[in-house]
Amino acid sequence: MKHILSFLFMCIACSLHAIPQNNLLPQPQQITWGKQVFKSDKIELINTANIDCVPLQCTNLNFNIVDKASHKIEIRLVESIDEAAVNPDEAYRLNVTKKQITIEATNPKGIYWAFQTLKQLATTKGDKISIPTCNITDWPAFKIRGFMQDVGRSYISMEELKREIAILSQYKINVFHWHLTENQSWRLESKIFPMINDSINTTRMPGKYYTLKEAKELVAFCKAHNVLLLPEIDMPGHSAAFIRTFRHDMQSPEGMKILKLLIAEVCETFDVPYLHIGTDEVQFTNPTFVPEMIAFVRSFGKKVISWNPGWNYKKGEIDMTHLWSYRGKAQPGIPAIDSKFHYLNHFDAFGDIVGLYNSKIANVTVGSDDIAGSIMAIWHDRVIVPEEKIMIQNSFYPTMLAFAERTWLGGGTEYFDKKGTILDTTPTETFTNFVDFERRMLFQKDKNFQGYPFAYVKQTNVNWHITDAFPNGGELTKAFPPEKALQESYAFEGKTYNVRKACGAGIYLRHVWGALIPSFYKDPKPDHTAYAYTWVYSPKAQETGMWVGFQNYGRSEMDLAPLPGKWDYRESMIWLNDKAIQPPTWTATHRNRSNEIPLGNENFEAREPMLVQLNKGWNKVLLKLPIGAFSTPEVRLQKWMFTAVFVSPDGKHATEGLIYSPEKIK
Repeated sequence: MKHILSFLFMCIACSLHAIPQNNLLPQPQQITWGKQVFKSDKIELINTANIDCVPLQCTNLNFNIVDKASHKIEIRLVESIDEAAVNPDEAYRLNVTKKQITIEATNPKGIYWAFQTLKQLATTKGDKISIPTCNITDWPAFKIRGFMQDVGRSYISMEELKREIAILSQYKINVFHWHLTENQSWRLESKIFPMINDSINTTRMPGKYYTLKEAKELVAFCKAHNVLLLPEIDMPGHSAAFIRTFRHDMQSPEGMKILKLLIAEVCETFDVPYLHIGTDEVQFTNPTFVPEMIAFVRSFGKKVISWNPGWNYKKGEIDMTHLWSYRGKAQPGIPAIDSKFHYLNHFDAFGDIVGLYNSKIANVTVGSDDIAGSIMAIWHDRVIVPEEKIMIQNSFYPTMLAFAERTWLGGGTEYFDKKGTILDTTPTETFTNFVDFERRMLFQKDKNFQGYPFAYVKQTNVNWHITDAFPNGGELTKAFPPEKALQESYAFEGKTYNVRKACGAGIYLRHVWGALIPSFYKDPKPDHTAYAYTWVYSPKAQETGMWVGFQNYGRSEMDLAPLPGKWDYRESMIWLNDKAIQPPTWTATHRNRSNEIPLGNENFEAREPMLVQLNKGWNKVLLKLPIGAFSTPEVRLQKWMFTAVFVSPDGKHATEGLIYSPEKIK
């Protein structure tokens, strides 16, 4: 009874908290709601700021600008917005009354963000616009809020890049990091050395690169969407394409001469303030290389960013470092971008978004001269085709929306490697904050992401019991007491094994980064078997979809698909009402690990939901979760985890009306 009351209390708390005050994402720093509504179909624009690029075309509000109207929008540039303690150049005030909308900002950047907020506030019906009255004062906690695409490995079309930039700018993402060169290919056209783009010097997607005209076009596109384009030419490592072309290492005297000509071409092409030069994962053989290249880039009036760990810098020797590994440390006096534990290619759809949303950026609540912000990176070591599958397999849009709010709003609890990915099972402030974010994110999904790959449904109502792990001695098929009966504790071989509650559609028992990231088990051991179970109440008998997964294949790994008839290499199983759910037919059948063989349907997002039958009333879901070694020849980094949630047959929404309870409520 105690557990049932706790569960019901959590459900009541969640439903009360879900009463929407607003659906804005990211949440503004300060907002006061009025009691009236701005309604109009004719609006006069009063642009006292005299800004040429007022972004009405980016609002999709269908404003009808006329000479005479009873309602108006007034835009003003002001000297300061006092409440904005950081990043005042992006701050804005937005005041909506019954008859007028007023936008104030110190910079056109703030005006652009104000219009994005206004767009989210507005409801349109035909020519009619309705906006709730409110007073918003807003500014970003961090000045860099970006995402990276690794097109050096896998080419992504200009149309797709623009699509990503445009939609994410609506959520105040303001940096696009373009990783243009890699071992596989040099993806930026060179007029000086056209042979570097030749298919013979490209090992993946030959003939696919961006012209200098397209690069300039994307810079302009980014500027129109208030986004800074950050190009990266990786040096002196990750440069096999350069070596194949010129037969010289970048650090050699001949290589440096060639590279400078290429850098000059890059700097002249990109009308942007920064150039990222890489410097990670390489042995430095020429101590003058990095300082000389930085000086050369700076001679074009550019500032320079470098990966950390990489070259070791002192204050003044670099303009910004970019933390990529847990070994990277921010240095006083050198601004840092945080991408530690922010690699989407390792994230799963449900667990990691929780960790990302709850954690602090760079373990601070707000940016500073030393902490510039963060970039979410997607590395494409493994081929995924066609390109839209890159977005779905990396859970790109849901995770980016969590990231957009955290980098704008600031705050959070502990850093990713301290907080971990597990949802609370009681209505703590952290839990209710995530519930509210999830509600607003799913509202935005329905409103703005139709036609976008968006594999996420509500998970804060999905509740489990998970057992202590039983030692299996390496025998992955070995059966344990939960397969016979579900209990609150189990006596087995002289020991007691208890159960604990968990919440979420995807739960790590042990994270892909192992002991670095807290997961369900405090000290997970190999050669153990766990069980997870829940009871699911359905108001009717129905066929529905189900997302099921046990590994989540990383998009930068060469892992093999499971064998036919198996969910994975660990003998994982799932039963619905005591009937085993069989795995799909895997599309990949190769037996040699390779990054050049595309990921197929291994991850649940890349395949149709399993069709299953729910009975009216309570349905039992039981998962068997064995683990052997944490690294195997087939799968290098075992994710001891599971994903299980009921969805519509098309996978677009959660199955309606279900209740997930660790205990069958009578």
